[in-house]
Amino acid sequence: MDIDIPEVRAEVEAAFARYEQALVSNDVAALDDLFWDDARTIRYGGGENLYGIGAIRAFRAARSPVGLERTLDGTVITTYGRDMAIAATLFRRASAPGKVGRQMQTWMRTAGGWKVVAAHVSLIAEPA
Repeated sequence: MDIDIPEVRAEVEAAFARYEQALVSNDVAALDDLFWDDARTIRYGGGENLYGIGAIRAFRAARSPVGLERTLDGTVITTYGRDMAIAATLFRRASAPGKVGRQMQTWMRTAGGWKVVAAHVSLIAEPA
């Protein structure tokens, strides 16, 4: 299996950047488009476990747009072949001093482009 084929990695990096921009600007339509439209899509968040695109969309639609700005650190994107990738990053928000967020996403190439099929977001105390 080819890992980190340059053009594939560039595609996923672009999709990840689009996701980040949509997240901090609360572009719900773009966020919905970036997740796989399937009942098997999963998102574990800081306070919720969402199974299926319907639950994910409902969460996004109800989420407050306040305080979504963040800075990223230590982002790692790895592609596996031409159709699967993992994106992992740390993030910090001014609204959560002393905390560091962790985000992991599994991306899959679909007929409609790259989509998140599984995501996990958690927040922990900033390591010393």
